[in-house]
Amino acid sequence: MDLRELYQEVILDHSKKPRNFRELEHASHSAVGHNPLCGDRATVYLRVEGDVVREASFQGSGCSISTASASMMTDALKGKTVAEARALFERFHELVTADPSQVAAASAELGKLAVFAGVHEFPMRVKCASLAWHTMKAALEGGARATTE
Repeated sequence: MDLRELYQEVILDHSKKPRNFRELEHASHSAVGHNPLCGDRATVYLRVEGDVVREASFQGSGCSISTASASMMTDALKGKTVAEARALFERFHELVTADPSQVAAASAELGKLAVFAGVHEFPMRVKCASLAWHTMKAALEGGARATTE
């Protein structure tokens, strides 16, 4: 099995069995995101205590890439400071939008999230992969309720 097949398996697993797929009771931050090009929708919930993301979850509907990205993002955010979460957004966004030769460092830092490195080859899928991430960023910036539609 080559690396691309492994990445596809990871994405399919998170798409079929998304982690943290629920409304987060007592969320301190949330936002709604929508991709009008394909109809994907995501609501991201965060519970931030002090400066640390203690819990993250999401709800919504979308394609495999969108769902898998949201699932893996919520896992990756737990325990991060707000500054680390914002930095993670920037690294992920760079991963899915930049030329692969420019993202080697970002891939190494992102660990499991590097499965999305090939998304840049499919411009229509970049918005799918980054929807939950933009929604998370809006939640952090907007406080209790923000909309990215």
